[in-house]
Amino acid sequence: MIYLTRMLGRPVVDAAGETIGTIHDIAIATGEIFPRVTSLAFVGPDKTPFMLSWRKYVAEFDGDHVALTVPAADIRFSYLQPTEVLLSRDLLNKQIVDTQGMKVVRVNDLKLSESRNQLRLLGAEVGARGILRGISPALERTVDLLARLVGRPDGLPENIIAWNYMDLLDRDLSHVRLSVTHKRLHELHPADIADVLEQLGPAQRAMVFEHLDNAAAAEAISELEDELQADVIDDLGEARASDILEIMDPDDAADIIGDLPYDKAEALLRLMGVSEAREVRKLLGYKEKTAGGIMTPEVTKVTEGMTVGAVIDHLRKDAAENESIYYVYVTDDDGRLTGVLSLRDLIVSAPETAVSDIAERDLFMVDPDDDQEDVAEMMAKYDLLALPVVDERGRVLGIVTVDDALDVLEEEAEEDLAIATGSAKERGPVASLWGRIWRRSIWVAVWGAALGAVLGLADAAAIGTAPVLLDEFGLQVAVFAALLMPVLLRTAEEASSRAVAEIIEGDEDERPRIGTRLLTEGLVGFAVGAVAGVFAGVVGYLLGGLDPGLGLTLGVATGASVLATVVFGSVLADAALSLSARGRQVSSTALSLVSMAFAAVAYVVIAYAFGVGAVYLGIVSSGLITP
Repeated sequence: MIYLTRMLGRPVVDAAGETIGTIHDIAIATGEIFPRVTSLAFVGPDKTPFMLSWRKYVAEFDGDHVALTVPAADIRFSYLQPTEVLLSRDLLNKQIVDTQGMKVVRVNDLKLSESRNQLRLLGAEVGARGILRGISPALERTVDLLARLVGRPDGLPENIIAWNYMDLLDRDLSHVRLSVTHKRLHELHPADIADVLEQLGPAQRAMVFEHLDNAAAAEAISELEDELQADVIDDLGEARASDILEIMDPDDAADIIGDLPYDKAEALLRLMGVSEAREVRKLLGYKEKTAGGIMTPEVTKVTEGMTVGAVIDHLRKDAAENESIYYVYVTDDDGRLTGVLSLRDLIVSAPETAVSDIAERDLFMVDPDDDQEDVAEMMAKYDLLALPVVDERGRVLGIVTVDDALDVLEEEAEEDLAIATGSAKERGPVASLWGRIWRRSIWVAVWGAALGAVLGLADAAAIGTAPVLLDEFGLQVAVFAALLMPVLLRTAEEASSRAVAEIIEGDEDERPRIGTRLLTEGLVGFAVGAVAGVFAGVVGYLLGGLDPGLGLTLGVATGASVLATVVFGSVLADAALSLSARGRQVSSTALSLVSMAFAAVAYVVIAYAFGVGAVYLGIVSSGLITP
C-alpha cells in the first residue's frame, strides 16, 4: 500500500533519469467511489510549482520516486480542474465527517492503492498510526513492533475511513461535484446528521447546510439539542431560516423562535407564510412547560355525521401533512371534542359505518395550562400516542405527541436530578474545568488543611508556643491520625454518595426510619472500623518505632472514628432526604464537604483524646502497663 505522507517530498525523475523536482501534492477526481489520481503537482529546483497529467506522463511510483514516461522537455503542463481535489492541500490534516460513524475526525494520512498503473484513493487514516507515520516512518515501525511484543498480533491497527464514507468540511467545495460523498450525507437519518452538526463550529455547520435541502435541514435541526437549535437558525440567512421554519412542525418552530432575540424572531415570522406564522404565534402565547407550550396545532378532526369511508378519504387528501395521525378526533357541530378513533378502528370497520357508532367516548384530555410533566406522565401511564389539548369549552386546540412527551420526561428527569443533587447551581461558570477539579479534589483540600493544622500544633507545642498545654503523646497519635486520614475521608465520601443515591431514587416509602438506619449503619461502621483499626494499628506500630502503645491507641482511635463518621453520615443523609422531600435543593458537593470536614475533625480530636487517655491509663512506649 502507498501512503500520501510517504510520497510527499520524493523525487520526480523524467525518462532520461534526470531529477526535475520533488512531489508536492497529487490530485484526484471526486466523482468516483474510489477516485483515481489524475494529476501530479511537483516543485522544481527553483521552487517553481508545476502540474501534469498522471495518466499521460507518469510511468510508475515505486515507493522511492515517480518515474515519468517522457523527457522533461516534452512535458506539457496542466492546471487543476474543477472536479479535482488536491489531497495534501484539501484533505491532509483537515476535518472530515465520517458519515458511517457519524462523527467528525481529522485526516492524519491518506491511503492509496496501485492498480493497472493507476493510483486510487482508498480512504483516510484517522488513527494514531497516521500521526506516527507523518512524524517518522521509523517511529511508526517502532511503535508497531512494541504493540506486537505486548500481545497484539496485528500490531498497531489502522483506522481507515473509506472515501465513500467521507465528507469535507474545512474547504468550500460547493462548486465541486462530490456525487458520492454529499449523497451519503444527504441520505443520513436526521438524528445522525444532528449528531455530526453538534460536533462542528458555526462555519463548518454552515458548509454542511449548503449541501442539505430545506426539508432535510428542517428535520436535522429538529433533532438538535434545544440550546443549539436557535444558534443554528440564527447563523442562517433570514430568507433560508424562514423557509426552514415554515417547513418544520409548528411546535418545533415555536420553540426555536421563542429562544431567538425579539427582533430576529419578528423578522423571521414576517418572512414566513401567513398561516404558518399565525400557528407559531398562537403557540408562543402559551406558557413554557405547559401542555399548550409543547402541543402541535396540527390535529386530524372529523365530525359525528361522517362515515368511515369519508374519514379515510379525508386522511388521504387533507390530513396527509399533519405531524402525526395516531388518532382521529371526533367533534360536534360546535367543534367540541366528543370522541376519538384509532387507525385500527378505521381499518377494521366497513366504509359505510358511521363514525358515531365506533368512536371511543371515554376520553383523556388536558388543558393548555396543565404542567407538561403531568401530561407526559399521563401519556406514559395510559400508553397514549397522542393526547388532545382542549379549551374551557371542550374545543380541540392541538395534541401533545408521544415524541414530545418523551422529550419532556427526559428533560424533567435531568432537572429533578440537578435539583436533588444541587448540580443545578453548579452550572455555568462553576461547571468549568476548575469547578470539576475542585469537586473531585475536596478530600485533598480537607486532608491538607487537617494535616497542616495538626503539624502546626505539634510544632507550637514543641517550642512552647501552643495556646494551651498539650499532651505530647496525644499530639503524636493525632499526627499519625492526620497521616492516615484518607481512610476516614473515603468513608465519609461513601456515606454522602449513599445519601445522594437515595435522593435520586426518590422512593420515600422504602426508606428506613432513622432508628433503623442508625442501627444498620452502626453495625456496618463497627465492622469497617474494626478492619480500619487493625490496619491503622499495624501502621502506627511499624512507623512509630515498634511502639505497641502507639499502635494500639491509633488502632482503637481509628476504629472509633470510622464508627462515628458512619453514624454521622446516616444522620446527615436523613437530614438531606428530609430537605429534598420538601423541595429544597441538596448539593452533593456540600454533602461531601460537610461529611469529610466532620470526619477530619472527629479523627484528630478522638485520636488526641485517646492518646491522652492512654497516658492516663498507663499505656506508654514500653507497652501496655496496668495503671
